Amino acid sequence: MDAGKNGRRGFLKSLSLGAAGAAIITPQAAQAASGGTLQVWSCGGLAEAMCPAHDEYTRQSGVKIVYTGAFAGALGKSLLSGSGHTEVFAGRVLALAQRLRKAGKMLAFKPLCFTSYVIAVPKGNPAGIADLEDLARKGVRVAMAKEASPPGGQAVMGLLKAADLTQKVLANVPEQGTCVQRSVENVTSGQADAMIVERRICRMPRFASHLDVVEIPEKFFPAGPLTFTVGLMADAADKDLANAYITWLTSPQGQAFFDQAGFIPAISPKGQELIEKLGVKDVA
Repeated sequence: MDAGKNGRRGFLKSLSLGAAGAAIITPQAAQAASGGTLQVWSCGGLAEAMCPAHDEYTRQSGVKIVYTGAFAGALGKSLLSGSGHTEVFAGRVLALAQRLRKAGKMLAFKPLCFTSYVIAVPKGNPAGIADLEDLARKGVRVAMAKEASPPGGQAVMGLLKAADLTQKVLANVPEQGTCVQRSVENVTSGQADAMIVERRICRMPRFASHLDVVEIPEKFFPAGPLTFTVGLMADAADKDLANAYITWLTSPQGQAFFDQAGFIPAISPKGQELIEKLGVKDVA
């Protein structure tokens, strides 16, 4: 059972303008109600939230979002080199936004959301996994994708190192995968007993009904991959239109989509705590 459900319900209940059935156009979205087109790039991991959020924003504002979700490191590299151009960029890792800001490629950014890590187990948790130490228990089959695109494998290895369990858990990994989602399929099919993943993975429609989650103490989370920001790029053709979109995405309406997809919204109490803890603030 997802222990975060009660907190999530409480947060959604507190939103005066939820994602579902929201019929009121915010003042910011109304500014762009004449339509137009906006190019948005983001880390591919955000796609589960971005796509439905964009559908709703287009419905409300008339603005067409041309969206690309891909590996944030590659997108960031192209933006920094000048070979890539977009109007809004929502990337993972605070340092990337800071580099883009320093280089003058990004004019400003805001905290968007945060990720968290859990142990995914087959529905019903047949192996009785209760904590990280259980992943080192004899006979437990652990799925892993150590070589997956960053931060997939790197983040999990960092988490295990922080828990001082690296070698013990690796001994229980029968086969290393190269893709996080393909490795999760071993858990949903019962071929593996557990896997450390981002909570968002467990919310994906293809996995949600087949998995339960076991919480991991936050003290073991690697700080780098936790943060997602959304920034206004210097290449934005209509900066008012781009700013209106960013304002909506970080409003209760937009943030509800990230909560539903398994992220921690920046405007939530936990999100506000992480903003302070991780220093997710734009400094000119």
